[in-house]
Amino acid sequence: MMNRVKAAVAQLVGGAVSNSSPGNGPESSFKFQYSRPAFLHLSWEENERAADHSSRPILTPSEGDSRTKLLPWDTGYAEMLEAGKSAFNEDQAAREIVCVERRSPKNRTVADAVKEDERVANEKQGLEFHYWALFDGHAGTGAAVIAAKLLHLHICDQLRDIVDILRDGDIPPPISLTSNAGAVTGDVAKTPTHQGDWEPPTDSESRFLLEKEISHEYLIIGAIENAFRQMDEQIEREQRSHGILGGCCALAVVYLLGKIYVANAGDSRAILIRNGETIPLSNEFTPESERQRLQYLGYLQPHLLGNEFTHLEFPRRIQHREIGRMMLYRDYSMTGWAYKTIEEDDLKFPLVYGEGKKARVMATIGVTRGLGDHNLKVHCSNIHIKPFLSCIPEVKVYDVTKYEHGVDDVIVLGTDGLWDVISDREVADAVIHILSNCEPDNPNRFTLAAQDLVMRSRGILKEHGWRLSNDRLGSGDDISVFVIPLYGHT
Repeated sequence: MMNRVKAAVAQLVGGAVSNSSPGNGPESSFKFQYSRPAFLHLSWEENERAADHSSRPILTPSEGDSRTKLLPWDTGYAEMLEAGKSAFNEDQAAREIVCVERRSPKNRTVADAVKEDERVANEKQGLEFHYWALFDGHAGTGAAVIAAKLLHLHICDQLRDIVDILRDGDIPPPISLTSNAGAVTGDVAKTPTHQGDWEPPTDSESRFLLEKEISHEYLIIGAIENAFRQMDEQIEREQRSHGILGGCCALAVVYLLGKIYVANAGDSRAILIRNGETIPLSNEFTPESERQRLQYLGYLQPHLLGNEFTHLEFPRRIQHREIGRMMLYRDYSMTGWAYKTIEEDDLKFPLVYGEGKKARVMATIGVTRGLGDHNLKVHCSNIHIKPFLSCIPEVKVYDVTKYEHGVDDVIVLGTDGLWDVISDREVADAVIHILSNCEPDNPNRFTLAAQDLVMRSRGILKEHGWRLSNDRLGSGDDISVFVIPLYGHT
């Protein structure tokens, strides 16, 4: 029975096979209930204890009894509830192994089907990818819960169109004479040419008919980017049908064919610790880091500003009495500052206002990329903020096969609750300290490292709140951390 259920789920998402719960395909429309990650295997009592804002217990997959198993790759994971801002932990996490199978052509003949069955029977079917993801929710848990259950299935669905190209390299997928699918030469994909009465271009035409060679790496990046877009569209549908509110930052890692793809949309971050050194694998997307993109959109489409905001930035709010005076400013085209004469329009509120963690888009939200937020408006107005928020991630690639990794080399993923209070170097030092004090063959060492990072960033509850060892204020946010070992996985 269970196999039939899994097969039905796979059919919904186009051939994905994973350890996700039944019914979680991209086209499912059931209400997504709040829960903690399934791989924690929490009992009812453990779930109750996890929701205690006063004690903020740290949860790991190894906390339970014999029900729990180590995550694939012995991945370490730990999480903790925030200090009371919301009733639930708005962070979500996912760890999956997904098999990507080829998509069947829509109009294939019986002979085509027989040939395909014979080919599949003699070859290894599909490709397998490993997947880790963190989703930092805001204004509710709904978007993070949906994304945690479904994003990897959308990635699988996108990869199905190129699975033959990735696996075989020199065997193109079946295409019609008018198809836009890519033919393949070697390890790159090229745009197809029409068959039949084709003639080579003349010299005057050739410059308009150049073919671009697309690497497999960029095909995978494109699949991940489109999967994020599809995920965002599904969240919008679920929000319309079930009234789910909020959004989430999304940080996903895909290991496929010897390369790690780190896709980030938001302010969660990933770093690589290799030979004791730290290497950033993602960037934060905040109103400050994306100021020019936001201002340019406001400049191109001023109606999005609702006649209440200006795309220009000033070092402080402009007072009415300052009209006609000179004031420093900058716009989308500038990284530096210059002077301008203040006009009436400059009294509008800046599109991007504030500094550091206090910077906000339209005085409302502190991140500029993520999933969801389709209903988000400026307070007491009808101005939608979603047009300024991108669901497309930045994808960085790390080729695992190019390096010799030691037993302590890892990738650390963390939501902003970690990075707000601990630097990259402090994270690396803490991880190295824990791993060096464990036996190399201890599979729980990465979970201990994740647990230690959460504990360090939370601190200890004192009279004046949660404090770190140096008496700095600890993180009051939800915190989720993955520690992914690289040794032995090339």
